[in-house]
Amino acid sequence: MSYKNSSKDSDKDSEETSYYKYHVFFCTNQRADGSQCCEQYKSKEMRDYAKKCSKEKGLVRSGKVRINTAGCLNRCEHGPVLVIYPEATWYTWVDKEDIDEIIESHLVNDKPVERLKIKDV
Repeated sequence: MSYKNSSKDSDKDSEETSYYKYHVFFCTNQRADGSQCCEQYKSKEMRDYAKKCSKEKGLVRSGKVRINTAGCLNRCEHGPVLVIYPEATWYTWVDKEDIDEIIESHLVNDKPVERLKIKDV
């Protein structure tokens, strides 16, 4: 299954086909020098949690969502981060309840979670 999304870089009449409706990348970087990084906030654990929840909701099997690991996304000043494409919506999060809200609101209901968005993007 593929999803058609309007591309900002193309003509209004043309469409771009994406394999997934949403592609989610969790920064899971661990800095060797101990400086601030996403893995200090257990980002791998939260990525695994998001994958599990997405599978339970049938989002993965349907081809609607893919949850992936990313190396450093260079947004360390915002705490742990994830980004959802194709919109390039950047989020920070604190706990599983925030991840639940992102999944339910953004991935299931197509409504970004304003309170968790990184504002300087």
